[in-house]
Amino acid sequence: METVFDFTLPKGYMDSTGQLHRKGKMRLATAGDEISATRDPRVLSNPSYLTIVILGKVVTQLEGLEMVTANVIEKLFTADLAFLQDMYQRINDIEPPTMEVVCPDCGKVFRVPLNFTVEG
Repeated sequence: METVFDFTLPKGYMDSTGQLHRKGKMRLATAGDEISATRDPRVLSNPSYLTIVILGKVVTQLEGLEMVTANVIEKLFTADLAFLQDMYQRINDIEPPTMEVVCPDCGKVFRVPLNFTVEG
């Protein structure tokens, strides 16, 4: 079973020197990751920080950085944060994203899964 997945961020993390970092790795989440994230003081004071803390745990590598932390994740561009959230949901089999489509012939509305490819 594959537990670590490669990715390339759409925009990239820009460090303090202006260098862009786009390639990285994300591992599958554990129950412990999610439980410990809910106990994090930043999450307790601001529940919307939960995503940042969890991604800081499961994003294990970003090219050129010694380590990835919640502080790195919170400095990502919003497109990159959305990309990582989608990837997290896909690799951990959490309700895949869907969209509504309308049949051009009969007008009936359908919900269909969005299929993304994950490098790795």
